[in-house]
Amino acid sequence: MAHAYTPGLRVTQHAVVHKERRLPLKGEVVVERGQAVRRDQVVARTELPGDVATLNLVNRLGISPQELAGYMLKKEGDRVEAGEPLAETKPFIRWFKTTIESPVSGTVESISPVTGQVILRQAPRPVEVLAYVDGVVEEVFAEEGVRVAASGAYIQGIFGVGGECWGALHLAVEAPDATAESLGPEVAGKIVVVGSLISAETVEQARQAGAVGLIGGGLRDSDLRNLLGRDLGVAITGTEQIGLTVVATEGFGRVAMARKTFDILQACAGMDASMAGATQIRAGVLRPEIIVPTAADQEEEEERPGAGGLQVGDLLRVIRMPYFGRIGRVSDLPTELCAVESGARVRVLAVEFEDGEQAVVPRANVELIEE
Repeated sequence: MAHAYTPGLRVTQHAVVHKERRLPLKGEVVVERGQAVRRDQVVARTELPGDVATLNLVNRLGISPQELAGYMLKKEGDRVEAGEPLAETKPFIRWFKTTIESPVSGTVESISPVTGQVILRQAPRPVEVLAYVDGVVEEVFAEEGVRVAASGAYIQGIFGVGGECWGALHLAVEAPDATAESLGPEVAGKIVVVGSLISAETVEQARQAGAVGLIGGGLRDSDLRNLLGRDLGVAITGTEQIGLTVVATEGFGRVAMARKTFDILQACAGMDASMAGATQIRAGVLRPEIIVPTAADQEEEEERPGAGGLQVGDLLRVIRMPYFGRIGRVSDLPTELCAVESGARVRVLAVEFEDGEQAVVPRANVELIEE
């Protein structure tokens, strides 16, 4: 039987999504297995060590490192506030006294009689990990975090920027190939579906109106550069501080959103959704995602036999010209190699697009859309 493996993304109305939520270092898990959690609920917390401030006091006091302890007003382990005297000289005439004030608030961690340096450790920084999705804690990792299971619609995108966000889904267009003309106060606190193009103007309107996220078919490379203030390069996205999260479901440029994707988002309009823009396109592929939790007892769609490979009837997207961005279904999987324009002989497939047009394309030029 003709069978080939190809990269793909998942777009489904019903799925069970499992999200691990882990601390950067060991701490305290504050929920229990089987507990229902909300997306904005803290599931684990810890404290990161505070920043270090190093002071070379012997040069400023004009003394030797061995003498430093006698000039200190604080001992190791003492608390000190910013601007509080930390060390001072003891001259016969008090007008000649030199006082060194602490530049930061923290704790005196060490006083070195060898280097003459004093190290101050600032207060630890609290870190809290949120559930991110509405669901149930299905596993607890002691002192590290949890895994949350959520049932509902699940859509993976092609590219995204910005961190995790959540809000009610709002449709600003009525068709997958339309583009939002303007966004106003009605999108405040919401994740907005803007159609085939996320333009720079749309992003600016969304930020001013207080939207937390944008979903569209594509975005222009130039608009992305202006949004970030730099060229992105090859990296993992998701940490950008741009005021909202942006996810393109199809690619770059103006690309109509896949009908299935739009239909799912339309069916979920008004419902609370969670979204993350984190994307990695090299080793360890990471896709941006939109999750719309629904009934907790929703069962995940069963995986079809041979899932992960191409079969006749599979839904796919072409990712190379001249059919870039078009959606269709596999109509045939020839076993023989066929010559392409470059002269190479490669494995191909026949695809029927949504408008009924037929084409033959190399298998390496398609991406499977897992339903």
